[in-house]
Amino acid sequence: MNFESDPAIAAFRAEVRDFLSEQLPAEMARRTLRGYHALKSDMVAWTRILHARGWSAPHWPVEHGGPGWSPLQRHLFEEECALAGAPPTCTSAFSLVAPVIYSFGSEAQKRQHLPPILCGDTFWGQGFSEPNAGSDLASLRTRAERDGDHYIVNGQKTWTTEGHYADWLFVLVRTDPQAKPQRGISFLLIDARSPGITIRPIISIDDAHSLNEVFFDDVRVPVANRIGDEGQGWSFGKLLLDNERAFSAEVPRNKRMLARLKAIAGAQGLIDDPVFAQRIAEVEVELAALEWLTLRALSEHGSAAATAWPAGSVLHVLGSELQQKTGALLVEALGERGVVAYPEHHDAEAPPGYPPGPGFAPGVTADFLYRRAVTIYGGSNEIQRNLIARHWLGA
Repeated sequence: MNFESDPAIAAFRAEVRDFLSEQLPAEMARRTLRGYHALKSDMVAWTRILHARGWSAPHWPVEHGGPGWSPLQRHLFEEECALAGAPPTCTSAFSLVAPVIYSFGSEAQKRQHLPPILCGDTFWGQGFSEPNAGSDLASLRTRAERDGDHYIVNGQKTWTTEGHYADWLFVLVRTDPQAKPQRGISFLLIDARSPGITIRPIISIDDAHSLNEVFFDDVRVPVANRIGDEGQGWSFGKLLLDNERAFSAEVPRNKRMLARLKAIAGAQGLIDDPVFAQRIAEVEVELAALEWLTLRALSEHGSAAATAWPAGSVLHVLGSELQQKTGALLVEALGERGVVAYPEHHDAEAPPGYPPGPGFAPGVTADFLYRRAVTIYGGSNEIQRNLIARHWLGA
């Protein structure tokens, strides 16, 4: 099936490309295409550019500020943005916590949180994983004890992506230690500037700061900041994690990585090497299959057909492993430059003569190193394979 045979879809793609050509700042795109972690200033600025066009939340319902696009339009939009070098918006806000808020939050919570997310005024961090509760999230130990109209929160979260940028955190906490593990968990929205919160950086293997530890010491959180009833947090968390796992397929990112691989292989003379060319072709075939599965999942979302297969887990496994496979080929294509550490410099900060060697080298190895974690975050691939087996085999 060729979607481009539909004139309306072709026109939509052309509209998005025209918008990106006119509105995406060239320097912002250049920084994004290097492959380093996006600057908060770029993410916020791009969110505001999108919001002015009504496009900052492509997958949200119209009544909450979404553009009313079909699953295919959303997919094409994200693909074109990735290929053009548009920075991401705040994933934790737009793709993770917002669907929980507009689906299960109170009207007051929707009014308070959705508009500032939509226009880029608030940045969010996720408080799920703990030092001893990662893929086994039900064993989390961060406590929230009721004290009148507040909870007193104590505990620790880790691997909080962009937590040092966050204005708000969404956090799974244990409100009933006597209940079965999944039933004693609640979902809280916590102001990241609350007294008692300490955020410490984690420097990852790519020598960058995007991850954090978050400590809660007698943090007072209004009961009004709880989503749903006590004990419903596990259900909300599962919905959110399924969204995160489907996002981990990252077809647009995989397409951008493939385009970069072809460009570097061409510049290095590897595109004419039949063995290397075959390996690129294998990645391209895997990516085509992944895209079709992603489109299937998008088209079935919310229907009875969606229960026939564990889409989130399948897409997470395939998409994350493809990122690692493509990243390894990118590093290999660099040859000896693949072992060079290229510190990230922004614009005027770069020293004279930087980078040494080809301009396409910086960011490749750093991204490859960071993406070693993509088969772990959102639930490790070993756990996802267990979930897939349980779904289809009833094991």
